[in-house]
Amino acid sequence: MAELILDAKDACNWIYRGEGAANLILSYTGSSPSFVGKVLRVQKVKKNGVSCEELSSDLSAHECLLWKNDCDLLLAPTREIAEHLYVQHVMLPLLGSNHVDAGVRVLVSRDFLEALGRNILSERPSWRVNDADVNTQCDYALLISDHSVFPQALHDGELSISVEIKPKCGFLPCSRYISEEHTVKRSMTRFKLHQSLKLLQKKIPQLSQFDPLDMFSGSKERITTSIKDLYSTPQNNFRVFLNGSLVFGSLGGGKYITNVHTDKAFEDELKSVIEADDGTRTTCFLELVSEAVFRSGLLNRLLEVQKLDAFDIEGAIHAYYDVVSQPCVICKMLGEDKLSGRYSSLHSLPLDGSLKIVKEYLISATAKDLSLMISFRTREKGDPKSPYNVIFHESTGQSFDYKVSFIDLDMKPLEKMIYYYELDQKILRCYSKMMETIKPPENSSRVEEKT
Repeated sequence: MAELILDAKDACNWIYRGEGAANLILSYTGSSPSFVGKVLRVQKVKKNGVSCEELSSDLSAHECLLWKNDCDLLLAPTREIAEHLYVQHVMLPLLGSNHVDAGVRVLVSRDFLEALGRNILSERPSWRVNDADVNTQCDYALLISDHSVFPQALHDGELSISVEIKPKCGFLPCSRYISEEHTVKRSMTRFKLHQSLKLLQKKIPQLSQFDPLDMFSGSKERITTSIKDLYSTPQNNFRVFLNGSLVFGSLGGGKYITNVHTDKAFEDELKSVIEADDGTRTTCFLELVSEAVFRSGLLNRLLEVQKLDAFDIEGAIHAYYDVVSQPCVICKMLGEDKLSGRYSSLHSLPLDGSLKIVKEYLISATAKDLSLMISFRTREKGDPKSPYNVIFHESTGQSFDYKVSFIDLDMKPLEKMIYYYELDQKILRCYSKMMETIKPPENSSRVEEKT
């Protein structure tokens, strides 16, 4: 695809699909066979000119050390290309080639990127516009399959419906490096803990009912519960697309505004796909999604990659300071009286041991932050054998082809280790304060006895 160049005249064929903190996603509306059924991922740049990740354009010396065994990454002339190779050579073998689409890089001109920025300006959420623009300094954009649709459905005029799920971290850490003050991490998921901070920061309107432990349980009943909870409080963790268009879920990846404002409206959207009575279509659809998650078994594989984080950030941060050859700020902050040899064992590891801890933590961070895209299309009775997995929905009597893909497999920068540690501490402080405010006064029971 390197010979393909997108120029100013091509910008009109790409429309706004959505965006996250660092990238914009565009859908193709033209007729070129090279781009039909694809989406384009374009990097953003902060308004002040700093890249969204505030990183240099290539891997740092310490990152080269970290990824030294993945030689292709070291040969990459830019970070942009290294991140693409990371998906191909690190994440794809771990998660499976059938479920990971690394995409291909296409050349983009500055004129194309500038025209694109102008064309989609009115479609973007205002707070995103105020924060960042299209990065017109990039030479490449990433072309990947549009996993919200079946390619065949596009050609045949069939309907396809898909759901994007962020499963989040599916296990409770048991690292010995978690401090005594933070034992709640052993009994409550990171997602649940983080909800308290997000609520305080007014990033969410209410606490989510979703518990990742249900999603990763392997129990069909608990998976169904988790899907229903995601639907009830989707935030940016649950989105539904009909023929590639968002019909339920958040816009722009952060402000939790839904395209469908009532249960009735979503029921109506499902009419063309789910053959069921009014008031039951949503339930049938959520059952279909739950069945696909359960049958795919992919969360078992994802969980193994997440569990590469064996030390928790409270342990991995010490290895980080050894990797970057700096005095450990955390040890200095904690003081000698709190160390009691717990962290000295980490600092006595050979460099390769520290590199392994940090590398596996960052790979795990990718696995905790990715999305699962499940796409469905209806099958008529008498259709020939499908190359896809098939689900028969007993309640509706319909058969569906389905496919499952992992998306958003971003390479996490080494420098983000400090951010992960600081966020972890902020989350735990917030949760502790919240628990203090709801804890009854110590002498309340005595007062009751006297009265």
